[in-house]
Amino acid sequence: MGVKPIGIHLLLDAYEISPSHLTDAPRLAQALTEAALAAQMTPLSAPVVHVFPGGGLTAFLPLAESHLALHTYPERGYIAADCFTCGLPEGADRAMTVLCSALGEGHFEIRRLERG
Repeated sequence: MGVKPIGIHLLLDAYEISPSHLTDAPRLAQALTEAALAAQMTPLSAPVVHVFPGGGLTAFLPLAESHLALHTYPERGYIAADCFTCGLPEGADRAMTVLCSALGEGHFEIRRLERG
C-alpha cells in the first residue's frame, strides 16, 4: 500500500547450540544488553531472566524502541529469540549479529517481518 512499516521484527531459530551456552543466564543477559547497545537501542531496565528447572531459561529486555527476548531449550540445543524495533531498521540486524556471536557455533535461521 505504500505505507512505511512501524517496525522490523526479526525472529531467530538457532540449532546445535552448546547446552552450556543455553543455560548460562548471566552470559545471555549480558548478550541481550550488548545487542541492544550495538543496535543503538535504549534499554529501559536490566534484562529480566527466569531459569526453569532443568536449565532452560527465558529472558526479556524492554527497550524504548520495543524489545529483545529469548527462550532456550538446552535439551534440544535450541534457542528462539526475537528483536522488535520501531527504531533504526538496521539496528535489528546488528542486535541479532551480536546475539548470534554470543551463542557460538550452531545453525542460525533468521526471518524478517515488517510490522504495521
